Amino acid sequence: MKSTFDILKEAKAAKAVLCALDTKTKNEALLRMADALEKNSEAILLANKQDMENAKGTVSDVMLDRLCLTPERIKGMADGIREVACLPDPVGEVLARVERPSGIVVEKTAVAMGVVAIIYESRPNVTSDAAALALKSGNVCVLRGGKEAFLSANAIVTAMRKGLNEINLPETLINLVQDTTRQSANELMNAVGYVDLLIPRGGAGLIKAVTENAKVPCIQTGTGICHIYVDEDADFEKALNIIENAKTSRPSVCNAAEVLIVNSKIAREWLPLAKERLVDKRAAEGKIPVELRLDERASEIVEGTKATENDFDTEFLDYILAVKVVDSVDEAICHISLHSTGHSEAIITENSENADKFTKAVDSAAVYVNASTRFTDGGEFGLGCEMGISTQKLHARGPMGLKELTTYKFIIKGDGQIR
Repeated sequence: MKSTFDILKEAKAAKAVLCALDTKTKNEALLRMADALEKNSEAILLANKQDMENAKGTVSDVMLDRLCLTPERIKGMADGIREVACLPDPVGEVLARVERPSGIVVEKTAVAMGVVAIIYESRPNVTSDAAALALKSGNVCVLRGGKEAFLSANAIVTAMRKGLNEINLPETLINLVQDTTRQSANELMNAVGYVDLLIPRGGAGLIKAVTENAKVPCIQTGTGICHIYVDEDADFEKALNIIENAKTSRPSVCNAAEVLIVNSKIAREWLPLAKERLVDKRAAEGKIPVELRLDERASEIVEGTKATENDFDTEFLDYILAVKVVDSVDEAICHISLHSTGHSEAIITENSENADKFTKAVDSAAVYVNASTRFTDGGEFGLGCEMGISTQKLHARGPMGLKELTTYKFIIKGDGQIR
């Protein structure tokens, strides 16, 4: 097994190769990688089947869904890479240009970060998304997945490297850490001089560990305590459709709704409809019903589990929804400001003044009016795919695409000037 340090040394050496590639070559590499995923789908599915068997009994069914690959999901991964190939290359873009009185021309120019390391958990599709975005933005990637998905990630990387080999590019443009213990994560966090940017993508525990202990630059991503506020002027059917999608379409992802806030003026009429849609109807159809964790006022209206104080600060990643009743949009905003992780929040309303107040006052990366929080995704935002969703403000915020994986340098052109 190759050591993490040896992998980092190879990644650092590969930076020069990637910096020299033009856009056409990078795009060709991406297309070959996408084709290789589909050509090797049988091997990838076989590896994933083994991961699934190993994980059963150790993770929840919802988390197993995140781990599971199907032919359709592999095709989606390949199509995501092809979408990245079609996007503009951010490297070399002149962000600003000024000619000084001395005659020198100063150009602020976008450049790659260098080596980007990603620590992520049991989502195999992150492997291909991260590799594609890194390569297109001129970065060598070092991937460190979770042990539950290691065989799947390894098969995916093996396939993509075959695509690189077809056009004589070094395999070390895409790297997978072989050690899935905490030791390798610590090595990446302390790889000063080898890792230019570290991105943790996973649960709250992983992100907290990285942001508190990393000595290399890192970006906080992912944890999503996402709120949906149903205003007194909400369209009832629209609100029901949105909360059903935001909570149940894929509860294990970070853009799923975790907290429902309802205005007291409509709560007695609308909350029973929400319970019928999320709980009773789903149970009747043989689907997993949503467990409603109700505050005191909500529990007076519908049946459910009494909410604890921690329920409004928990990313459930499951069929669980905390419910709170408030008296105004201002109270909803106040609650969100106290409990949000800065990911995604939504207001459902036909009142433009309340919508405007909400979008201005809520300080999250994505703020929605009459739409599901499930849209917070690089592909849905036109970025092809995403490296993660940043919940901080420097230097990236929200879904991280190609531009967010670049920095800049100043290129100064003169004709013999001295100062």
